[in-house]
Amino acid sequence: MTAARIAQLRERLAVLAPSRLDIGDDSHLHAGHAGAQGGAGHYRVRIVSRQFEGLSRLARHRLVYDRLADLIPREVHALALQALTPEEDSAKN
Repeated sequence: MTAARIAQLRERLAVLAPSRLDIGDDSHLHAGHAGAQGGAGHYRVRIVSRQFEGLSRLARHRLVYDRLADLIPREVHALALQALTPEEDSAKN
């Protein structure tokens, strides 16, 4: 299920033309958590895209959440998100 769900997240976020997209499944860290009981996962996403240029952090997150809206809360319970421009990503590395 995890690989399929990560593939689904990748497919949904591809519309943002990311130059980098890292998705990690942290669901195992939340076993027993109320949101995890129904099978929804906890994911960590680092997405780098030129489409984030000139946007606030909130606007960037909205772009990502808009692409995943129908997956929340059934398939995705929690999302730890970093949405960066290529320049910001280079500065962090």
